[in-house]
Amino acid sequence: MNYIKFVDVTNRDGVQTSRLGLAKLEKTIINLMLNEMGINQSEFGFPTTRHEINYLNGNLELVERGVINKTKLSGWMRAIKNDVKESFNNVPKLKYINLSQSTSNQMITGKYQGKKTEKDILNDTLEAINEAVNQNAKIIGVNAEDASRSDLDYLIEYAKECKKYGATRFRYCDTLGYDDPTQAYKRIYEIAKETQMDIELHFHNDLGMAVACSVMGARAAIDAGVDAWINTAINGMGERAGNADLVSCLLAIKKSSGFKDKYKIDPQIDISKAWKLAKYTSYAFGVPIPINQVAVGANAFAHESGIHTDGALKDRRNYELYDFEELGRGEPEIIETGRMITVGEYGGIKGFRNVFQNLELEFHDEDEARNILELARYANVHTQKPLTDSELRFIYFYPNIAAKIMTVDPYYVPSGALKERMERLENVPGAHII
Repeated sequence: MNYIKFVDVTNRDGVQTSRLGLAKLEKTIINLMLNEMGINQSEFGFPTTRHEINYLNGNLELVERGVINKTKLSGWMRAIKNDVKESFNNVPKLKYINLSQSTSNQMITGKYQGKKTEKDILNDTLEAINEAVNQNAKIIGVNAEDASRSDLDYLIEYAKECKKYGATRFRYCDTLGYDDPTQAYKRIYEIAKETQMDIELHFHNDLGMAVACSVMGARAAIDAGVDAWINTAINGMGERAGNADLVSCLLAIKKSSGFKDKYKIDPQIDISKAWKLAKYTSYAFGVPIPINQVAVGANAFAHESGIHTDGALKDRRNYELYDFEELGRGEPEIIETGRMITVGEYGGIKGFRNVFQNLELEFHDEDEARNILELARYANVHTQKPLTDSELRFIYFYPNIAAKIMTVDPYYVPSGALKERMERLENVPGAHII
């Protein structure tokens, strides 16, 4: 049986959302929560980006320790041989990767300005795959950026050649949200049937159809006899209008009339963790969940109309397609309205001990307490938000990894004009900053 599986891209595509972002500690907590939910893969970052290196290596240490044991962590890079080399040099324990190239005529002419041809794009990708094989990558995905505006025959040829060299998945990227669900089904079915490669479905929401296209693309892959891997982001975060929402895609397959009991999601996925994951991600990004958001919005199970409330009270199935308990909702939330002690960058030891006592976490001596306090202070500087219970627990149980992921070594090696300017101005007072 072929399954529909999930690659969450919140920590790669989601953090590319303009004017928003996540601290490395927050990205780590999301990886841990995705693992708790049983999501098959997290595209956790960019191995060629210097400020990601400690975070990426730290999270792979969590994999080695068995802390992250259900979710595979994959890196994204351009399908260029040197990028692959640099990625494995920076993150030696990386095993799962996606290599990206633009494949549409629009991108080749408009982005590469005619400096590359379709043949060049393919050759660059094959060289990158070969390097990834030499680096012992376990899973190699190839991404066709702007696939929805690319020539279908070229996509099939591109995927087949990549498969010969060792690629195991083909990612169909609807980079501009251009496809409609019917077109997505037709194109992906043809690619999957001709290549017999597992297909990743990566849809953006520029026209409001990312979820619909994702699930129809998954159906096409399954109908063609391969596994489908839907790319999602928590709460639909992502560039411009966002990516396909994780919970919406899960529910569409589990509950909709055309999918329910006909197409199977990987059984390790536990949708009861959805509420907790959505709330934390909303807090981390600083973006409230819309009141009418599928499943996790404040009004998702709210009724006011007399006809609706009467029907829902008699039998919830009259006006609720699924149960809020399935999503991990329903427990009362306690909001402190009296004295509150928090942990922050200027916090002291007594308040800190009080917070951890409420979390039922003990310190065995003063040195341990003050070490963890110092890390919590750095974490608050790092996130610039009050620390959550999940973040505090992570710092307590994995202090060495917490210290690593919060450490960024700035790249600063002045040369050329910059070096000359620094030397010239070294002893000149009154630089015009403001």
